[in-house]
Amino acid sequence: MKHLQQQVVEIRNKTGIHARSASTLVQKANSFYSEISLVYEGKEADAKSILAVMSLGMDYGREVVVKAEGEDEEFAIKTLTEFINDLEDGE
Repeated sequence: MKHLQQQVVEIRNKTGIHARSASTLVQKANSFYSEISLVYEGKEADAKSILAVMSLGMDYGREVVVKAEGEDEEFAIKTLTEFINDLEDGE
């Protein structure tokens, strides 16, 4: 069995991760078998739940930890951190 993988990523999108971007992030997370969570300012949320992700209120310039555990954890981490890194303002 794989071990928990995690990656810290800075939120570069000036509007943070809110409605549209959070929805896309959750859709991407749901495409993986692994358990995936986000840790932001001491709060951990299920990355496959839009309500949980929205409740984090992730803002520009802050760091979020993407954690995954399961058979496709490495690809999940890579995909989600790249998504967060590539977010553009207004998304």
